[in-house]
Amino acid sequence: MDVAAADPDTVLDTLDRRLVCALQVNGRAGAGRIAEVLGVSPRTVTRRLVRLQQTGLVRVVRMPDVEDAAVGALLLRIRVLRGKGEAVARALAERPDVPFVDIMLGGQEVGAVMLTGAGARDRLLHGQLPATAAVTETTVHAVLHAFSDAGQWRSGHLEEAEATALAEPPAARPAPGGVSLDALDRDLLARLGEDARQSHAMLAAAAATPESTVRRRLHRLDGAGLLRTHVTVDPRLLGLAVDANLWLDVPPGRLAAVGAALGRHPQVHGVFATSGPANLMAAVFCPDHGGLYRFVTDTLGPLGVGRAETVIVARAVKRAGVPLRPPGAEALRPRASRPRIGRQPALTRPTPRP
Repeated sequence: MDVAAADPDTVLDTLDRRLVCALQVNGRAGAGRIAEVLGVSPRTVTRRLVRLQQTGLVRVVRMPDVEDAAVGALLLRIRVLRGKGEAVARALAERPDVPFVDIMLGGQEVGAVMLTGAGARDRLLHGQLPATAAVTETTVHAVLHAFSDAGQWRSGHLEEAEATALAEPPAARPAPGGVSLDALDRDLLARLGEDARQSHAMLAAAAATPESTVRRRLHRLDGAGLLRTHVTVDPRLLGLAVDANLWLDVPPGRLAAVGAALGRHPQVHGVFATSGPANLMAAVFCPDHGGLYRFVTDTLGPLGVGRAETVIVARAVKRAGVPLRPPGAEALRPRASRPRIGRQPALTRPTPRP
């Protein structure tokens, strides 16, 4: 991440960080339950959570269906002209099929995750991006297997017993095509995608539906594994100043073991086996550049990784489907000044899949 912001220790204290970690474990846990596990008063938890959310420091959203859609998803590395990274990243972030967008250190590379069908994929990769004057090169990696994703990452500020007490029993993954969603289900999931901590009463009022119906529907969706949550928070606020993507070359016979080991590592917030010259990508948070060096030498070295390309993230633009505003940023420039993709003022939105 960009390290130009003020010292994050002045923003989140130890209890704040423990509350963030509690939400990472269970994004819909009530204030009373969190207070009991952490040994503080419910009033304190409520006051702290309201402040964190109202100031925009923390958002809890429903995790996009990355786990189910991961195989075949695309990891994009887009090279751009100097000074064009912000505009290209913002245009990509407008697309509903692109839940993650980052600007890399130096500003001449944009990274993104794309979940979409073949039609929208081909329009973007074969037409819109090549026709954009700001884009000089695009490298595409297909995800072959997901070992872990951002929704499973924990910042490590809770004891193991505390995390266990807060965690919900793991939901069984539904068989492909085994969950049928109607209009109300989709409406509730969309609302939770904006704020996953909305109560049953709030959701019922917004959807003009009896609270008992909402409660029953959410129980069903949770049982189907569709209510995983993600805490959107600047990792610097948790003492993690460096965010990096590691593109790794691993011997095929070691790929599964290395991917699984990295997926369990507390600093790693995503590991994917990919196509291309690098066959494994790991996203990692570190306290500083020295910590990143130690991760490469002390963690990757013993695993037998043959080659590692380290790309540092300067700033996250979109995470888990949530666009992020830069610290202290002014309003975005008018749409007309952004790069044009084909005949559209920005990257064309795809036709939603059924």
